[in-house]
Amino acid sequence: MMDQAKIKVLTAFLGQLPESLALRLVKAIEVDRLAGGSALPHDVILEGIRPVLRKAQSVERTPSPLRLFTRPFEDLLSVFPRKEKQKGSIARHSLKVVWSWLATTVIPDAVAAYESAVKAAVFGYRNEEAMAVAAEFWKTAAAAIQAALPDDKARKAARPVLGDEAGVADAIEIAQLLSVGPLIIELQAEMPRNLPALTDEYIWKLRKIYERVTEMNADAAPYVAVLAMNRLARPWEALRLPLLVARQTQDTLIASTDMGLAGEILLNEMDMHATFIRNARPQAPLDSDTMAQHVSRFAELSTGIVKEVEMRRDGRWGQRLMKDRAAIGGAMDGFMERAPREVLAALPTQKTGNYASSPRVPDVSRPLDPEKAKRALEFAKLVARCKSCAANACFGAKQKDAEDEIIQALRSYSEDLVKELRASEGARRANAEQFFDVLVEMTTLVFSSEEGEFLRRRGRAALGTAVAA
Repeated sequence: MMDQAKIKVLTAFLGQLPESLALRLVKAIEVDRLAGGSALPHDVILEGIRPVLRKAQSVERTPSPLRLFTRPFEDLLSVFPRKEKQKGSIARHSLKVVWSWLATTVIPDAVAAYESAVKAAVFGYRNEEAMAVAAEFWKTAAAAIQAALPDDKARKAARPVLGDEAGVADAIEIAQLLSVGPLIIELQAEMPRNLPALTDEYIWKLRKIYERVTEMNADAAPYVAVLAMNRLARPWEALRLPLLVARQTQDTLIASTDMGLAGEILLNEMDMHATFIRNARPQAPLDSDTMAQHVSRFAELSTGIVKEVEMRRDGRWGQRLMKDRAAIGGAMDGFMERAPREVLAALPTQKTGNYASSPRVPDVSRPLDPEKAKRALEFAKLVARCKSCAANACFGAKQKDAEDEIIQALRSYSEDLVKELRASEGARRANAEQFFDVLVEMTTLVFSSEEGEFLRRRGRAALGTAVAA
């Protein structure tokens, strides 16, 4: 078994592989694992390559018994940590737990026969046959899971094997989706991943699949919208299906039915982003990239949902939305108010005279404080990155005030610091150059890369003039 240090080095190396080489390696590793090879650390290698696979435009994976088993519910798999079961989301770690449970306890002979048949078909390059074998096995596995978990007593007994109550719920949900597996495969074929828009044509295709799923297993019907949602570039558009089925447009009527499952999942994701933002503190170390991602995603989701559904103030969804928006607006107001202070703290000034009204100029008597500079850059980046989504997250006014104050401060400081570069020498010039580098970076963030490059050229010219003098 590899030690953790070697695993870390290997995964770091694999994560940097060129896409073409990574895809070839994946193919070879998966074939070796399917053939029963044991000399290579298959899971470690595949986990290391996963970042490259996420970026790849198309990845043709080797069919395997487990991968084909997963096909009907692969769009619902989630790696996010959870405190409780979220309907419409299956923890990825539950997949192997359920598979092991089926293979060792519930239907071991059927699993062994299925694995043998799939491997024979794959090694014979008969992938269609492998899929047909999987489709038959889905029926067997769905019936077996439902038979093993018929009531609360049986589910309680299965908890130690399946992990917890959420793991049991995952198994039940997997069975529901396996029971309509062939129809889900049709949906996947009709809707490619990251579909740019849900047009009327796609809506009616979904409606027909929904009706057929309802006939086969009514409990699985609400998942049609959820499966579609996970294949859309704008997931909130999937709400058009339950609105069409229910012939309603208001959240108060949709939220109270099973067809509101897609909306509940979207709102729960919004809650997750809102919780992260609410728990962040302006005085704590700031990761502006992560914070901006949460703010942007929340704004995107909330705006998208409102476009699709008529939100009532007294509706359950409407109340949740208003509560989260108010909470995020209040939290982000605090960050926006603090941002100019953090920027100014990294760019110290001093008076040029003895009067209170004396102008202030850059203080380059001491070197740059790297911690203050780091915080200033993070806050400047946060202000800049939130510009496009601040209004939709209810802190547009505060973001604009913070941006204006920072812009004014940077313009003034730039003019004076360029003069300092031209006039100073020795330690003062070395300090001034440190401040100037940070100033250029902030200017690039808040203004543009062109403005940053223009300021950089001005600084070089100032230094050149000083040297010539």
